[in-house]
Amino acid sequence: MIDFQNKLIFKLKQTDNSKYASIIAPLLIEGESIISTYSSMRDGVVFTNKRIMPINIQGITGTKKDISSLPYNKIQAFSVETAGTFDLDSELEVYFSSIGKVKFEFSGNCNITEIGSIISNFLLK
Repeated sequence: MIDFQNKLIFKLKQTDNSKYASIIAPLLIEGESIISTYSSMRDGVVFTNKRIMPINIQGITGTKKDISSLPYNKIQAFSVETAGTFDLDSELEVYFSSIGKVKFEFSGNCNITEIGSIISNFLLK
């Protein structure tokens, strides 16, 4: 599992959903679909209608992948920090009942409030 407490996270940018579709397709359950994907140079995170799936690409060739499954139903709380005038990055902090805090940093052009809305939609229904 990805060490979320000590993992250096690069700034994530929204990307085409197809970039990680082939990687996570075998892990999706019936009725699960990709909502949006974000990537850094190699690593990424996929938001589905059931969970958040961080992907850590490892090794020189990138053939080894560490994929975590963070179900929405295990989220206790989350916070979003929008980009500002001088600090152009935004952040998402999600608190899970079993592993604690998971933090994602996004580039300034990311719509972090949309991500918050996605999570709220699944948590509060």
